[in-house]
Amino acid sequence: MVRIIMHGCNGKMGQVITGIVAGDDNAEIVAGIDMVDNRDNGYPVFTNIFDCDVEADVIIDFAAAAAVDNMIKYSVERNIPVVLCTTGLSEQQLADVKEASTKVAILKSANMSLGINTLIKLLKDAANVFAPAGYDIEIVEKHHNQKVDAPSGTALALADSINEACDNKYEYVYDRSSVRKKREKQELGIMAVRGGTIVGEHEVIFAGVDEVIEFKHTAYSKSVFAKGAVEAAKFLKGKAAGMYDMADVIG
Repeated sequence: MVRIIMHGCNGKMGQVITGIVAGDDNAEIVAGIDMVDNRDNGYPVFTNIFDCDVEADVIIDFAAAAAVDNMIKYSVERNIPVVLCTTGLSEQQLADVKEASTKVAILKSANMSLGINTLIKLLKDAANVFAPAGYDIEIVEKHHNQKVDAPSGTALALADSINEACDNKYEYVYDRSSVRKKREKQELGIMAVRGGTIVGEHEVIFAGVDEVIEFKHTAYSKSVFAKGAVEAAKFLKGKAAGMYDMADVIG
């Protein structure tokens, strides 16, 4: 049984995780942290993290970037590992997280989905086969119309996993409309689509002569990220200080 402190418990993801853990016999949320304590979560909620004196094995963080600093300080003081899911951290915050990882276990990933991280693993094997054979590689990612960054961090993580597996590195191309010329062999195109309420869809295309191989992942709700965070918490329990990611969780 892993005992979890849910940092950002009353946010959208915090509530999704609360629901998932409620049905998991191997996990329990023993306390929550949130600026707003306006509902009955079934566990104590603290508006100030330093007031939380509940014994726990792991912190799952799905809060605002501004709240991460105190959460990291608390985790180091209490020696509680952290599954860090909050995005948009500053360069200074990322440096602070790296420093904290010398004292406590921290797991950080561009995408918490078990499916996406398995896809990353598969893409490395695929790139080892198709890249030397001269296949062109393209990535198409789709998200809802409220997403502000393009391409997505997940699309870049997929591209990076391909590049890591290849001796000849690819150059990422985001817009071909500005230059009228044929595709270069070492291009890796990344296209972003924004519309409606698409939670997240990523497609990786290996296109060769008379043959196309496609890898695709579709997220239908945010629960896929919440489930991954809970599995990451189980993995991180009792781990030594250091930086981890979802690749460690899936082995």
